[in-house]
Amino acid sequence: MKLQRNNRLRAIAAGALALSGALVLTACGSDDNSGSSGGNGTKAAGDIKCEGKGQLLASGSSAQKNAMDLWVKNYGGACKDVKINYKATGSGAGIQEWLQGKTAFAGSDSALKPEEVASSKKMCKGGGQGINLPMVGGPIAVGFNVPGVDKLTLDAKTLALIFDSKIKKWNDEAIKKLNKGVSLPDLKIQAFHRSDDSGTTDNFTKYLKAAAPSAWPHEPGKAWAGSGGQAADGSSGVSSQVKQVSGAISYFELSYATASSIKTVDLDTGASAPVQATVDNASKAIAEAKIKGTGKDLALDLAYDTKAEGAYPITLVTYEIACDKGNKSDTLAATKSFLTYVASEDGQASLKDLGYAPLPTEIATKVRESVASLS
Repeated sequence: MKLQRNNRLRAIAAGALALSGALVLTACGSDDNSGSSGGNGTKAAGDIKCEGKGQLLASGSSAQKNAMDLWVKNYGGACKDVKINYKATGSGAGIQEWLQGKTAFAGSDSALKPEEVASSKKMCKGGGQGINLPMVGGPIAVGFNVPGVDKLTLDAKTLALIFDSKIKKWNDEAIKKLNKGVSLPDLKIQAFHRSDDSGTTDNFTKYLKAAAPSAWPHEPGKAWAGSGGQAADGSSGVSSQVKQVSGAISYFELSYATASSIKTVDLDTGASAPVQATVDNASKAIAEAKIKGTGKDLALDLAYDTKAEGAYPITLVTYEIACDKGNKSDTLAATKSFLTYVASEDGQASLKDLGYAPLPTEIATKVRESVASLS
């Protein structure tokens, strides 16, 4: 039964991806954004239902910045009365700003921790608390800049040793063993990690811990715990370093690799062939995720150690964090309207060209139900 369900989720996700080119145009609405009037100050523009007005502030995950930029552009083109300002401050900073009541919602590459849920009960009114709403998935690419090397395969153990400063040269025997026939230079490895608290770091280290526990002794988390290496701020910072520095390697969302034409590592997962960092391959892994949250909370348990054929295991799902009840009354309508669009077929299908993977349909449906119930 599990295999049948997973196959069905993969098929649904693939179908959604195929529609991306057509649906993104619909999401932008028509030139006439006046739409048709509805009750309670609601108006429809294309397939986007506009509600509320004023400024909607949000911050957090830099992993979803490129997706959020597109969503904000499409939604803003349809809903002229709402101005959305999303700042890619990093997941940790975004959650803290939301907990302080500075923003309507936060973006995070990992689910709220128990202590963050406890803190949210002080901010969410009427007995509410923070919940996790998955909105976009995708691969965390491992980008590299090694002169003369266009294709590189690594496994979890080797990556763990590289990022923990145990493997220091690109022609190390462990790397050569995985890349037979490739001329690897006698060049120092320049490993870059995030300087800010990051959900991308959390997901990357969860992969290292799950797939190579003996080689990665540190506990996963938003703050970098590995030994040595160099740090840069945000996904844009570490990807820029890889682009500029000879011998560099780092981890960041595929969209950053695509935008900067950075080469990415293929993963030896134990499957019959190394797996590339692609949207479709990430979707194969994300489709196996299980919902571990309860009630309206939809936190996911990702399969970081999967060995399924063609499944790329270093994935993340970004969450929008909001109160299940007790959200600010002046921004509630706009928040629900925007997040409903983001979780819609149009909103999800617009992402593939940016290097993101739309949510499997079953999960996206549950997200829309949770958003509709926010109060």
